[in-house]
Amino acid sequence: MRHAITAALLCLILPAAGLAEERATTKEAEVMVHKAVEYMKTNGQEKALAAYNDPKGPFAFRDLYIMSMDLEGTIKAHPIRKDFVGKNHLNFKDADGKAFNQELLATAKAKGKGWVEYKMKNPANDKVERKVAYFEAVDGVVVLCGAFLK
Repeated sequence: MRHAITAALLCLILPAAGLAEERATTKEAEVMVHKAVEYMKTNGQEKALAAYNDPKGPFAFRDLYIMSMDLEGTIKAHPIRKDFVGKNHLNFKDADGKAFNQELLATAKAKGKGWVEYKMKNPANDKVERKVAYFEAVDGVVVLCGAFLK
C-alpha cells in the first residue's frame, strides 16, 4: 500500500517538476548565442540568418530562440515574429516604456557583447515578466537570445 501511495504522489509531483524546467536559463541563452555566432562565422551571414529564422531549426530550444538585428536596429532574423523582419526596432519599447534596443546596440558597438534586461509579455503565461538577453556583435549584426527570469 505504501508503494502505491508513493507512486501516486510521484505521478503528481513529476509533471509539475517538468513544467518548472520548461523555462530555459540565461546561461542556456548565452551558450546558444555562442553557437549561433560560431555558425555564422563558419557558414556565412546569409545561411546563418536563414537558420535563425527557422522556428524548428537548430537555434530554437524550449522558450529560447536566436534573433538578429543590424547595428541600426533593423531586424534581420526573428523566428517567432516574422512581421518584425526588415523593420527597424531601434525605438521598440518594453512593457515599462524602456527603449532597450538602444542600450543593447550602444553596448554592442562599444564592447562587442553584453546583457540587457527588459520586460515583455511571456507568451507561455500571458504575463509581463523580466527578460534578460545576451548578445554579441559579429559581421555587422547583433546576434541575441533572451530568457525569461524565473
